[in-house]
Amino acid sequence: MAQYQAVKGARDIFPEESAQWKYVEEVVHKLASLFGFSEIRTPVFEYTELFQRGIGSTTDIVGKEMFSFLPDPNGRSITLRPEMTAGVMRAALQKNLLSAAPVHKLYYIGELFRKERPQAGRQRQFSQFGAELLGVSSPAAVAEVITLMMQVFESLGLSGLRLRINSLGDMDDRQRYREALKTYFAPFHDRLDDSSRERLEKNPLRILDSKNPAIQDIVAGAPRLYDFLSAASIDDFEKVLFYLDERGIIYDIDHRLVRGLDYYCHTAFEVTSSELGAQDAIGGGGRYDGLARELGSSSEVPAVGFAAGMERVLLTMEKQELFAALTLQGPDVYVVLQQPDQPELVAHSMQVAWRLRKSGIRTEIDLAGRSMKSQMRDANRMRAAWALFVGTSEVSSGLYSLKNLVTSEQTVLSLEAVLETLHEQASRELLR
Repeated sequence: MAQYQAVKGARDIFPEESAQWKYVEEVVHKLASLFGFSEIRTPVFEYTELFQRGIGSTTDIVGKEMFSFLPDPNGRSITLRPEMTAGVMRAALQKNLLSAAPVHKLYYIGELFRKERPQAGRQRQFSQFGAELLGVSSPAAVAEVITLMMQVFESLGLSGLRLRINSLGDMDDRQRYREALKTYFAPFHDRLDDSSRERLEKNPLRILDSKNPAIQDIVAGAPRLYDFLSAASIDDFEKVLFYLDERGIIYDIDHRLVRGLDYYCHTAFEVTSSELGAQDAIGGGGRYDGLARELGSSSEVPAVGFAAGMERVLLTMEKQELFAALTLQGPDVYVVLQQPDQPELVAHSMQVAWRLRKSGIRTEIDLAGRSMKSQMRDANRMRAAWALFVGTSEVSSGLYSLKNLVTSEQTVLSLEAVLETLHEQASRELLR
């Protein structure tokens, strides 16, 4: 066993698994572009108060899960980002993006950090992909973001997902609801766990997020937020549902869904997978019109977005065997050196490999001076499509033996003819 191990809650991603990550990332890039979203990349650390103000001081993320440090010369605390939305909004406000155009559509794929108990699909260093629509949060905009999220999941082939959706109303709606929850939960004070008792004082909506089975019967009897919504909030929510119905997106209205971040308002949504057990959320999001003002903006910026956990998406895809046909892409050509102990032939074979690579052909070459038999074994292990043999006669004649490792057919060609043959083969495969 190695002397050093990865830090608990962080993990290595080796080439076989990297191919799966790359596949998901390519789907995200493609669909985000089709929907008109452009990629944004923000720093992995921000000033701690950004998350305290943006996410909310009563949330578990801020209260228990952030990695915060004091490296700033001025004594300001810095935090490894636990989520992306606050940083994206900070970047947009700092750049004054909305003065250049009224609407900005941004997406990201990034690393995040939280002090959580490591388990399947949940690490202390983890990744998310998501999108933020800034400058508009109309029902049509909310439906557009949900559509993008669901289209990504559909394109990845995921099945058995459940889209849960709810309205959190506006600030006045939630204030009325908070008071109703305090009144309801007060008689159960002694039965609540410590976390819920703390939430009862600071933000009783968070109790509805509790996963503690011992209090689920109490939570189930709580009043519904929907019953405290204004007519305008109900109308807004019903329009979102109408647009989802028009697009054939199936959903369940879940009046207990509040999401875990304080910046949400009106529509909130979450997607769960039956493959993930108790921690079943695979993605979610909602509308957050008040976040910009919380971060110091002089005016409100309507906004809506979603985020999905990369590890949970990958875990669900693995359980549904969606990676069965996905394999590492081997080299197009393996250059096989017939006399590996001759430096001039080694130099020539490296020159040949350079010519192939410069022409856009994925090429592998042995650098360890192994025998021809070992090189051929390596070529087959890597699933190379062709083997190109380099020896004394090839160097003197300028003609090379090119062997198809699938059909075993072998021909003798000049290097230019080899390049032409390989490019023609690649073109035929693209047309299939």
